[in-house]
Amino acid sequence: MRRLFFLLFMLLALPAVGAGLLDNRPSATLGAASLNNSDDFLPVHEAFKLSLIHSDAKSLKLRFVAADGYYLYRHRFQFHTEPTDITLGNAQIPPGEAKHDDFFGDVEVYHGILDIEIPRPAGDPRAFTLLVGYQGCADKGLCYPPETERLSIDGTEAAPAPGSPKAWTWKELLLFFLAGVGLTFTPCVLPMLPILSGVVLRGQVGGLRGLALSLSYVVSMAACFALLGALMGLFGAGMNLQARLQSAWVLVPFSLFFVLFALAMFGLFELKLPHAISTPLERLVGRTKGGSLIGAAILGIFSSLLVSPCVSAPLAGALLYISASGDAAGGALKLFALGLGMGAPLLLVATGGAAWLPKSGPWLVTVKNAIGVLLLGLAIALLSRVLPGQVTLLLVGLLSAGVALFLGALEFTSKTARQRLAQLLGLLLLVYALACWYGALSGQTDPLRPLPQAALVSTDKGAPVSAQSDWQTVTTPAALDSALAEAKAAGQAVVLDWYADWCISCKVIEREVLTAPAVKEQLKDFKLVRFDITESNAQQRALLDRYLLFGPPALLFFATNGSENTAARVVGETNAGEFAEHLTRIRADLGL
Repeated sequence: MRRLFFLLFMLLALPAVGAGLLDNRPSATLGAASLNNSDDFLPVHEAFKLSLIHSDAKSLKLRFVAADGYYLYRHRFQFHTEPTDITLGNAQIPPGEAKHDDFFGDVEVYHGILDIEIPRPAGDPRAFTLLVGYQGCADKGLCYPPETERLSIDGTEAAPAPGSPKAWTWKELLLFFLAGVGLTFTPCVLPMLPILSGVVLRGQVGGLRGLALSLSYVVSMAACFALLGALMGLFGAGMNLQARLQSAWVLVPFSLFFVLFALAMFGLFELKLPHAISTPLERLVGRTKGGSLIGAAILGIFSSLLVSPCVSAPLAGALLYISASGDAAGGALKLFALGLGMGAPLLLVATGGAAWLPKSGPWLVTVKNAIGVLLLGLAIALLSRVLPGQVTLLLVGLLSAGVALFLGALEFTSKTARQRLAQLLGLLLLVYALACWYGALSGQTDPLRPLPQAALVSTDKGAPVSAQSDWQTVTTPAALDSALAEAKAAGQAVVLDWYADWCISCKVIEREVLTAPAVKEQLKDFKLVRFDITESNAQQRALLDRYLLFGPPALLFFATNGSENTAARVVGETNAGEFAEHLTRIRADLGL
């Protein structure tokens, strides 16, 4: 059961990664009263007003005010800084109003006033520029493109010195101590304890003498860790390692290191110090006189050098955490507590004998494998910051499938009850892995919801809607100008559809309006051009300004001479019946 326990623990600890590339956005009600309703919509900066209402050394507070009839999407908020090495904390956004869309699931939106608080980086008083990304819609069906505003944030007074009493807490020290105890029960550390206790104690188990020797050994070992923690706290903040970790140049190598450590946990190879370093250390340890306080202290110092490579991955995480705090004294205390935790079992040996220690056995291999899976999960979590969401979902599925096979999901030989339970868990993981792979290939990005949230939309006859191959899709102003020029030269009228993947109203029009038989019949005499503004880059946004549009959806109509009939524009949602009638009038005006 220990094996199942640790594997269940591993599953609960797997990181859920994610950020969505395809947004879940609700659609407005179909059937707008007016087709040409562009005058009914406000410019984006009037529809959504952003202001900085508070700024101090600890946090910023932003306020959004959405005009009546407009709302913002929670999942579209983004916050970045210039310079990029200033790292903000997680934005504190209150829960929004739940809305459900039949096509794209549940989202949260905000009407009226919304306040967002963002923690500022500790110990960094510099001024910077805050880039605020957001996106919203009008209740009448207009989807604005993603918007980014720049706010100038003034510098603050310097934060308290890193060595101040508030730089660390007793709770943190306790957590580091418990982490050290946990690291002791790993296959590369636990087998060393009987050997080290034999050298340090030389048979002097129990009593004050044994306690004094073991304390000398443990404290000196923890002191080496404390020195390392102080150096990372002192120089790590100057190097700003926390901000640098957001770079792919750092995340990818660290992820590869975690994969390397995971493979070592699985027994593919052994991680240890090079012989050129380990051999002299072991020779020196062998010559050190045991049974004395000084000898025990020297053994503790060298043991920290011999043991630390075995726990490099967890130790690296602790060092990164300490370096981000910029706290030399706190870093020293935290790693000192970690070292004390690693030496606590030796104290049990010194006071009560080897009977205190758990016996070696197959459970050590289970612990080792579980740690390896956790390290792979951590590597995926790091890579998720630089990889597309679909690729991350594929990796999560691959890891789940590997664990499923390890649990014997595809083995059909006779098993004990415990093995059958493990196999059942493996089968569940295998099903989840298949769901992740299918979801990734379908454009999903969330490991918690890997399957597409909407089924294929069907026509009235039940047949799935086919792709719109009749439309020429362009993404740049030059390509659009070229398509319009070609239509003018050929004497063709043009329907220009403004579309974006993040625009639900666009998808409603594409699936339910433009595919309707009455609409398709009347579109056959037009050249059909679709401008995809999904990227919403500077050139595309400039094109919106040129055509005096706020965003998709919009349908524009051009005569055979290349001039636009601005009175015929359709801005916002419409339905198939209204649009078919609208096309009838346009065709009559154009003589088609």
